[in-house]
Amino acid sequence: MSEQWHLRYLDAWETMFEGDYAKSEVQLHDVIDHSGDTALSTKASALLLTNLAANRRYEEAFTLANRLTIELPQIKDPLARYLLLMNLSQMLDLAGQIDLAIKYARMMESAIPPGESLCLPRSLEVAALYDGKRLASSSPELRRAIDTCVAAHQPVAANSMRFIQGSLYLDEDQPDKAMTLLDQIGPSLRINHYYPHMLSAEVERAQAYAKLGDDDGARKAALNTVAMSHPGDISEWLRSAYEVLYQVEKRQGHSAAALSYYEHYVTQDRGYLNDISARTLAYDETQQHTLVQKLETEGLSRQNSILRLQQALATKAAESSRLYIALLLVVLASIVFWLFRLSRALLRFKELSHLDGLTGIFNHQHFMTEADRALRLLEKKPGGGCLVFIDLDHFKQINDTYGHPMGDAVLRHTVAICRRQLRPTDLFGRLGGEEFGILLHECTRDQGMAIADRIRIAVETSPIEVDGSVASLSASIGLASTDIYGYELQRLCREADAALYRAKRSGRNRVVTNTESDNPAEA
Repeated sequence: MSEQWHLRYLDAWETMFEGDYAKSEVQLHDVIDHSGDTALSTKASALLLTNLAANRRYEEAFTLANRLTIELPQIKDPLARYLLLMNLSQMLDLAGQIDLAIKYARMMESAIPPGESLCLPRSLEVAALYDGKRLASSSPELRRAIDTCVAAHQPVAANSMRFIQGSLYLDEDQPDKAMTLLDQIGPSLRINHYYPHMLSAEVERAQAYAKLGDDDGARKAALNTVAMSHPGDISEWLRSAYEVLYQVEKRQGHSAAALSYYEHYVTQDRGYLNDISARTLAYDETQQHTLVQKLETEGLSRQNSILRLQQALATKAAESSRLYIALLLVVLASIVFWLFRLSRALLRFKELSHLDGLTGIFNHQHFMTEADRALRLLEKKPGGGCLVFIDLDHFKQINDTYGHPMGDAVLRHTVAICRRQLRPTDLFGRLGGEEFGILLHECTRDQGMAIADRIRIAVETSPIEVDGSVASLSASIGLASTDIYGYELQRLCREADAALYRAKRSGRNRVVTNTESDNPAEA
């Protein structure tokens, strides 16, 4: 009879893996309520946690997690305990309780059933560290998890960790390393043909191409992601793919296509935010902390020691459960990817809100905010600074003559020229149209004039060619320094703007500071 219930449990797992969550839930409840086997009932309950979370029934999932946490000290079967700790770690990570998720992952590591490896607990720990923003591409925990899973011959879990590493490379602005990593794991992905990994590979490739400036490659990879997804899907992969497509089309001036992709992106983003809200409301942090404290007072560490002594007696029983663990890793990999993608998307969206969509430098609002903050710091030191306003000469004529694609190329070309003349501490932003602002940090008036003139000369001597058309450029520049006008941003803006106006009025292609005479010489 016990073997029949075990087969029903495996049938429930297979049904859930195939995507029929409703039928699987009925089967799991049957095992939990009627099998009479405590260990098997615990395994089914642990699997039911994954079922409910995958089906976004978070309130029920966290209620079940709280009940199982209370029962944890009474669970003696090593494999059942191991599986329950695994699912509790996943659920707490899902709720944003990073420290508790790491705690359960480490409890798994101290109670490994016979025949199992450290791959699964170390993978869960890395996923929680990533979601808690405590991980870098060079972190030893990440390297250890990858090596452990490779040694255990668990390629799906190993590739999951590698995708986290690739995501970190992108966050750290190292797209070339992310691309190299994708190329290295490509053969393994084609062999396993694991659907979430195929989607993740295309999305990360699209993001890497976008950071490398290869719009065609980024577009192709993002469209591959959309083609691989199912109609009506709401997923982090689709959200990221439509974000890349929107950025590419916007940069290339394709307004209609950009708007269409942006609408798709908003739909995916709304689903993502709704999911975060649902999980946040479902989790009762105070209750969960109370339960964990109760577990600690009941002597979990002593019980873990006893369980490790019992592992030798459970070796044969564990062999029959190895198939379940191997298959369950596939479900775990999907959940791990889903969790770390959610965190990464928030960081990317915040970064985009601060940048100008065409040139990639600060937008007007963020430049002004950062400039005001920097001036306050300079005033406290005290230290000098210069506010520089740059306006491209005859920019409207370039747009009218060559078209807006040439105008966009000119703006990006000008930004690249200016960046080569600036220091890492200088602030650089687009104020609107063809006008740019620079705050030179720790800089006297004479030094600022020298830097501004170098920028003017570089712009003048760097014509741009697009599709066979060549456009000559020049810039008028106005400068105001703190040693004359003080540290109040509005005052510096007025003086720099007045100097810029005088540079335009007196013949363009020159640098003017508002302390000069009414007829400044050409720079």
